[in-house]
Amino acid sequence: MIKIKERKLNPWYLVGIFFIMLGLSFASVPLYDLFCRVTGFGGTTQKSTQLPKVIINKNISMRFDTNVGGNLPISFEVKNNKTDIKPGELKNSTFVVTNESNLPLKMVATFNVTPDSVGKYFNKLECFCFEQQPLSGGEIKEFNLSYYIDPEITKDPATKNVKDITLSYTLFELDKFQK
Repeated sequence: MIKIKERKLNPWYLVGIFFIMLGLSFASVPLYDLFCRVTGFGGTTQKSTQLPKVIINKNISMRFDTNVGGNLPISFEVKNNKTDIKPGELKNSTFVVTNESNLPLKMVATFNVTPDSVGKYFNKLECFCFEQQPLSGGEIKEFNLSYYIDPEITKDPATKNVKDITLSYTLFELDKFQK
């Protein structure tokens, strides 16, 4: 009769696997954020500090959508909700927020760009998104967005035929956004 050798699992291996998995769970959020910023996944836009050196003679229709999350007592509008832009051209859009209540509010704006594939080519130079925006009761504030579309959009097979881009903003009350 041949004896089969029993394998014993060393408990230290289990402890090691536990700590590796714990480390990966903490690293997943910043790694996912990095992945989205690099690839434009899910319509994640880019931040830029400089303009491209070339403007492509191709018009893309840029649309803006404004929304208010929850029962926030504010009005949120863009001064010009549709404009044409050429890849490489700098554009500015102004958003107007009015606090219709007597109470001070703290808000934050989130955004989404569609189609998702253009996110990596949509570059913001100035944006009010993801920053705390205080607004006193009855106050009216204007927020500026400076942006351009990277000329590389015309070379990517997934985006070279894009004719319309929509940037949608949603305002949330900061206290409810953080929960």
